[in-house]
Amino acid sequence: MPASILEEVDRLFDAAAIRRPATLLTLLNCPSCGSSHVAQVLGDNGGVSYVCTACGHSWS
Repeated sequence: MPASILEEVDRLFDAAAIRRPATLLTLLNCPSCGSSHVAQVLGDNGGVSYVCTACGHSWS
């Protein structure tokens, strides 16, 4: 059992990289902190936005 949610996220990213190395090329980095822990979310008016789960910065 991971000690934190960040450890679990890292484990899932590692597992995805083993199964599909090409997905690493499509990961986004947060323009604020540089983290690759980014979620794609539905933005206003149906647009696409992104949120960094490490620092909370959001952008579209």
